[in-house]
Amino acid sequence: MQIGILGGGQLARMLALAGHPLGLSFRILEPASECPASVAAYHLRGEYEDFQALYSFCQGLDAVTYEFENVPVASARWLNERVPVFPTPDALEVGQDRIAEKTFFQKLGVAVPPFAAVDSRAHLDAAIARIGLPAVLKTTRFGYDGKGQTVLRNADDVESSWQTLGGRPLILETFVPFDRELSILAVRGRTGELAFYPLVENVHRAGILRVSTSPASGITEDLQAMAENIATKALEALGYVGVLAVELFLVGDELLVNEMAPRVHNSGHWTIEGAETSQFENHVRAVAGLPLGSTAAVGQSVMVNLIGGWPDPAAVLAIPGAHLHLYGKQPRPNRKVGHVTVRADSDAELVDRVRRLRALRVDPG
Repeated sequence: MQIGILGGGQLARMLALAGHPLGLSFRILEPASECPASVAAYHLRGEYEDFQALYSFCQGLDAVTYEFENVPVASARWLNERVPVFPTPDALEVGQDRIAEKTFFQKLGVAVPPFAAVDSRAHLDAAIARIGLPAVLKTTRFGYDGKGQTVLRNADDVESSWQTLGGRPLILETFVPFDRELSILAVRGRTGELAFYPLVENVHRAGILRVSTSPASGITEDLQAMAENIATKALEALGYVGVLAVELFLVGDELLVNEMAPRVHNSGHWTIEGAETSQFENHVRAVAGLPLGSTAAVGQSVMVNLIGGWPDPAAVLAIPGAHLHLYGKQPRPNRKVGHVTVRADSDAELVDRVRRLRALRVDPG
C-alpha cells in the first residue's frame, strides 16, 4: 500500500518512518527542494494549489493524509474525488480557521473561551467591550508557535496590537487564567474504532511548546473521561480518520477547548518511545485501514523540544532513557529542529534524567 502525504516536514518524516515496518510506502508533495521527510519518502516537488502536480502526486496512491492544517481545502477536496483523503477535508476546513473551530465545538456543546470575530477596528472595540481585557488577539488562519497573535493586557495595548495584526480576519479570545495546559490525542480508524492516549501536560514559552509530560500528573479518571468525551464528539461529528489532537485549558475542574489539530501533534512525540504504539504508527494504521494499536503509556515520559539548535548528541545519549530525534533542519532562532524524549519507570528517576538533560541547555531558543 502506498500513502501520500501533503507536506514534507518532520511530521511527515516520522509518519513515514513509522509506516515502513508495516510494509507501507510513502510519497510526499512538498514545494521546497529539500525537506526533512525526503529521507523516508519519495519527494515530488510541487505546489499544493497546482492541479497538475496534484494529479501526478495521486497516481497509484491508496490514501492521502497531510502533516499540517494549512493545506488548501480545495486541493484536498479535489484529491478526495480520486483517492481517499484522511482526515476528511471537512476536518481540515474546521481545523484551519479559528472562528470555524470555536463555532464547531460550541455546536457540539463543548466549552470554549468567549470569543468574537474581528474584521475592523470598530469590531475590535466592540469585542473588547463585550469580552473584556485581558484578551488575546489572533489571526483566524495560519498562526502557529506564537505567530500571528498578541496579548492585550490593558487598554494601552489595543492600538499597537491592531497596528500589528489589523487588516486581516482576526479573532479576539478571553485570556484564560488556566491552571494547566493539557492535550488529548485521540485516534479513530476507518471502521470507527476509537483509542485515546493519556492526557499530556504542556508548557509553552513565547507561544512555542517547550515540554510535554505524559501521563500528566494528578489526572483523575473523570478528567481523562471528560477529555475523551470532547475528542469523541469531534471525531464522530467529522467522520474522522487518523490522529486528532485537542489542546485544552484546565480551569478548576473544567476543561475548555483552546484549539484542535487535525493531524499528529508535537505534544504526542513522546509516544514514539513512551507508548505501546506511537501516534505516528496509529495514524498510518488508521489511514491504511489497519487495526489500531494500544495507546497505553510505557512508564513515564517527558518530551523536550529542541528550539533553534541542539546540544552534543553524545551528551544527550549518555543519559539513560534519553532518545534523540533530529529533523535534518538547519539551526535557526525559534525553529523546532528536533526533540528529546526521556523515559523512566519512576518519578524520581524521571526527574533526575530530565535535570541532566536540562543541564545541557537543550533549549537555546
